[in-house]
Amino acid sequence: MNDSIIHIFIGYDHRERAATNVLIDSIYQKTSVPVSITPLVTPQLKKKGIYWRERDSKQSTDFSFTRFLVPYLMNYEGWALFMDCDMLFLDDVNKLWSLKDDRYALLCVNHKQKTTQKTKFQGEIQTSYPKKNWSSLMLLNCSRCKKLSVDYVNRASGLELHRFLWLNGDDEIGNLDPAWNFLIDEDFSEDNFNKSEIKNIHWTLGGPWFKDQRYMGGELASDWFNARNESIKLWD
Repeated sequence: MNDSIIHIFIGYDHRERAATNVLIDSIYQKTSVPVSITPLVTPQLKKKGIYWRERDSKQSTDFSFTRFLVPYLMNYEGWALFMDCDMLFLDDVNKLWSLKDDRYALLCVNHKQKTTQKTKFQGEIQTSYPKKNWSSLMLLNCSRCKKLSVDYVNRASGLELHRFLWLNGDDEIGNLDPAWNFLIDEDFSEDNFNKSEIKNIHWTLGGPWFKDQRYMGGELASDWFNARNESIKLWD
């Protein structure tokens, strides 16, 4: 596996194509090193015969479970970064990549989130569980994630996957600075945040790409529109 390239996988939902495209461009515009970006498109994974589970009633996005196929797609070698598509990078992803630590099977932001909202974007059910949003951004040490076989990912319960019960214990999980997964619904407050410290914005309840959520995150919504406009700018 080529360690000189950052391997990034992005959860893809057909309703959030705009979010995916803007996120990808934000990574490209900020990175200082080569990156390889792969959106996890469910119909493609199904066509390859590596994803076949039926959609769960509590599954709010197309990529709720496909994220756990990343170690398999990496042939259980090297490191990879998984990200939900409803994010916007404000800093160099290489800074995050440099935090890889072989002591751990994965690193993520260990949110202490207690969900109060009953629904999220498009009326989807908002399920509350321990380690909520931990799996939305993961640095995966793929050789230590071999329990995530294709068969296991397709049959394990959602809580088993998202609560990392496939690891030998929580001591295999490293903690990242919350700035790398800044939750609009949890971390954001108009009166209590320093934008200069945020490295990656996460609109976990839905973002500005939805008509009825144009202003989610206050001034941070403007950052998303500015990034969107830059990504489609026409040059003379």
